[in-house]
Amino acid sequence: MKTALQEVFSRLEELHPRLFDIYTPEGRDFVREFHKFMELEKQQIIAAVEWNYKSNMGEVYYNAVYKNETI
Repeated sequence: MKTALQEVFSRLEELHPRLFDIYTPEGRDFVREFHKFMELEKQQIIAAVEWNYKSNMGEVYYNAVYKNETI
């Protein structure tokens, strides 16, 4: 399973692979600029799970469901 943002980045990589080429200035800038949003989304998912289930298992949930998905 992928998060919505992971799906967007997967599609972007298909359409514009040069954006993800970290060996070019354009690719490094793109990844550096937008990688922070992946972390933000992760933190939001963790917070939502912990709030909804009144537990501190949000990161465990995130890792179980999304960790194996990469862009």
